[in-house]
Amino acid sequence: MRHMVARNIPTRTECAKILFLVPFPAPSHWLWIDHFIKELLTRGHEVTAITNFAAKEAHSNYTEILIDPPYDIPYYFPVSDIYESKYNSDLNNLFLYWRVGLSTTQYALENENVQQFIEQDDTDFDVIISEQFYQEAFLMFAHKYRAPIVTLCTLGHANHMDQAMGLITPWAFVPHPVLLLTDDMTFSERCYNFLISMADLVVRNLYYIPQQNRLAQTHFARIEGPELMPSIRDLEKSISLILVNSHISTSPPRPSVPGLVNVAGAHIKPAKELPEDIKKFLDGAKEGVIFFSLGSYMKSADMPKDKMKAFLEVFRNLRQRVLWKYEDEDVAHLPKNVMVRKWLPQSDILAHPKVVLFITHGGMFGSQEGLYRGVPMLYIPFYGDQHRNALKAEQAGYALTLNFPELNVITLGSRLNELLTNPTFMKQAKRASELFRDNIAPPMEEAMHWIEYVIRHKGAKHLKTKAIELSWAQYLMLDVVGFFALIFLLVATTFYKLLGTFLVSPKQKPKPKRDTGLGSPRRKFKLN
Repeated sequence: MRHMVARNIPTRTECAKILFLVPFPAPSHWLWIDHFIKELLTRGHEVTAITNFAAKEAHSNYTEILIDPPYDIPYYFPVSDIYESKYNSDLNNLFLYWRVGLSTTQYALENENVQQFIEQDDTDFDVIISEQFYQEAFLMFAHKYRAPIVTLCTLGHANHMDQAMGLITPWAFVPHPVLLLTDDMTFSERCYNFLISMADLVVRNLYYIPQQNRLAQTHFARIEGPELMPSIRDLEKSISLILVNSHISTSPPRPSVPGLVNVAGAHIKPAKELPEDIKKFLDGAKEGVIFFSLGSYMKSADMPKDKMKAFLEVFRNLRQRVLWKYEDEDVAHLPKNVMVRKWLPQSDILAHPKVVLFITHGGMFGSQEGLYRGVPMLYIPFYGDQHRNALKAEQAGYALTLNFPELNVITLGSRLNELLTNPTFMKQAKRASELFRDNIAPPMEEAMHWIEYVIRHKGAKHLKTKAIELSWAQYLMLDVVGFFALIFLLVATTFYKLLGTFLVSPKQKPKPKRDTGLGSPRRKFKLN
């Protein structure tokens, strides 16, 4: 009898050397990505990170290449512009991403620490992990170290990510990320989606990516000549795996491949003990607590005075307590039921049973934390993906939206009253939380599995389709359809000619002349 021998299939990768690329200077992005770095360190890997944020605690396996001073986002993209709704249009949002991407990429690559690291040749890496957020020139590090690439996409799925994995986004039912549309689009909405998606595709390919390519060739020129460097497009095609901050319960179905892995909620951990003053404030709220935060970039302290006055007036008349992330704790005329703090542990606060409502700007991470904790939300979106996140939550039945320009005592009070008195919102929030938590494996655990999978196999080209080498015409079979259409046309033309030859009657012979019996032709006689 033959004995079955179990093969030792590796499920854990021993200490690997990982280069983490996080040049984008937004604190919220870093807070999310830092969870992945800490998990990799916990699993015994060595991590080197290009980042704008110094580690709060030293770790023997962690090395940071600091972009110092960090790029000053508020200087180049003032918060006042956002409060004035200058990025509300779809095209403005697209151009905002491109402008931010190019300027932050150039700034990071020109940093002295980064330049010295580019020139360094005394190390190597097993994998490159890069944030997938408009800093494509940094993918050239994968070429420098001849290492496979994994990317972390902060905002969710996008057309260019599909292309990197060998897919073409079906615009008929997948709306562009900046649009407030669902997968059930009318004809006019599909037309608009086509125009915005095509504009993004054309400008990205003809302007944005060539600019990223120029930055890469300029700053990596010390390694080798531009003629030896791969293009940014080729580097994007070589990505082994994309970890996407998305979830099946919050995004409509779309085509996918194994190399696109959803990891939304990976940063959310069991709630920790709250600071004593905050815990006491929450525990003592008989009617519940409203938590209010506009995130790490939008500062409540920079809010226009008329809007600030409206919040204070409405909060003053609430039975609930309000915990507000406010960057200046010396607020004049602060109502007794309101506590302000410069910084608050958001996810841990949302886990407290007395929190009955979350007022948020609609950032991806805060939205997921509120969803995970099952808390109804009032969205006040400003730019980027925030309007889309608000739309999804409102359609799911656990949130309402209030656009900032429309915010006043009446509109704010009305929305809060509806959310606090209608039990349907809390019921739907709990239901949505159940769906968001129902995963095959914890998202962080799944992310670690796939990162280590790529390391073990020194890349994973088999996780994507070979369609990355096909043109649009080939992908959509237009060349094949055209070929068979031409054959059909030739066959039809030949058949028509042959059919005409057989069906057309032969030429008629000339009719014989009638015989008059006179033996000669008739003559015309002329009468005198």
